Amino acid sequence: MLTEADLLNARILVVDDQLAHVQLLERLLNDAGYLNVASTTDPQQVRALHREQCFDLILLDLLMPVLDGFGVMAALQADAGSGVLPVIALTAQPGHKVRALQAGARDFINKPFDMVEVKLRIHHMLELHLLHKMLEAHNQTLERTVQERTAELRESEDRYRCLTELAVDWFWEQDEVGVVTRASGPALQLLGLPDPAADTDAGVDAGAIWDATGRQSLQQRIAARRPFLDFIVDRLRADGSRQQFRISGEPKFARGCAYAGYRGVGTEVLNANPPD
Repeated sequence: MLTEADLLNARILVVDDQLAHVQLLERLLNDAGYLNVASTTDPQQVRALHREQCFDLILLDLLMPVLDGFGVMAALQADAGSGVLPVIALTAQPGHKVRALQAGARDFINKPFDMVEVKLRIHHMLELHLLHKMLEAHNQTLERTVQERTAELRESEDRYRCLTELAVDWFWEQDEVGVVTRASGPALQLLGLPDPAADTDAGVDAGAIWDATGRQSLQQRIAARRPFLDFIVDRLRADGSRQQFRISGEPKFARGCAYAGYRGVGTEVLNANPPD
């Protein structure tokens, strides 16, 4: 929330080659309660002063020798890039108003000065500028928070994935229409699906005979989108050994509770040697 104290503590620079105009504006600003007012009659100092103090408002005369107000704004714009210049142009030339706004000024004050108008325009300009700064600071804080939370989430996901891989022998994932999107080990065989990249080293045995009743019951649970825990399915390998798997799975849901597929994990719990 912007307060009156924020406005009165804003940093203001008065730039005019006429000392009398500078003193007039300084007195007006001081009488209004502004606490951080600086000034210069040398327009060539403005860029360096702004780099050093980052003024919230610059009251800038347009007609000055050596470097006029338009040249000053061009120099300030070179530093600001696409940023907004906190400049109110001071001019007695009606034809300079549009040009000043095109050069980057946010407002203008007519000479000779109307004290009521000067106070109102300064207050309005400072209010807009300080609110813009507060919004930028808030957005930066939000961005940092999002980055920190994202990093924490990725770390948590990596940790969970690592623990899961250590805790199970294989896994599978299906999309909402039943297409397997990720799988390892004998998952595809267990689901009754062809595996074009079967790898015997990963536990896949093309000659194995699965327990039909157990596999059908598992497939029915998945088709019904029912979660299950430690479901047991057996298979007899070609060498006569029997394997037993403990399987757990659950449906996935997107936002709005729309079904998004299925995921499951499994581990081998018994691997009997073939009979003698």
